Amino acid sequence: IHPGKLLWSVRNFFSGANVADIRTSRRFPVQLPLKVLGEQGTPVGLTENMSSAGVYLWLDGVLEVDSSVDFEITIPGDTIGADHDVHLQCQGRVIRCDRDPQQGRSGVACVIEQYEIVRGGQTAGEAEDK
Repeated sequence: IHPGKLLWSVRNFFSGANVADIRTSRRFPVQLPLKVLGEQGTPVGLTENMSSAGVYLWLDGVLEVDSSVDFEITIPGDTIGADHDVHLQCQGRVIRCDRDPQQGRSGVACVIEQYEIVRGGQTAGEAEDK
């Protein structure tokens, strides 16, 4: 079987399935500060791990499974040799939420559907205007 057809078959098989534990790419342990934007209003959090398709977040609040979420991950400039922090504006979908009442926070698994890299202290809106 052709590799492309196999991948297409696997994707179709899992479409609509519970994707909580289906991982399509390698995850890297990366702890970076973040904030959730928009109506969710969860002020701050931290990434636990990231891959090319998703991210696991620790948040001070709860997000609903299957909800859309906009968040901004901050990559400190000094860690990548830049003069300013780099902001990764992400649009994602929540696929799992693990509540941890003892710590007062939630672990949230998200698929990243779209992202934009914003450099030099700009906001996403300022980057679009240029």
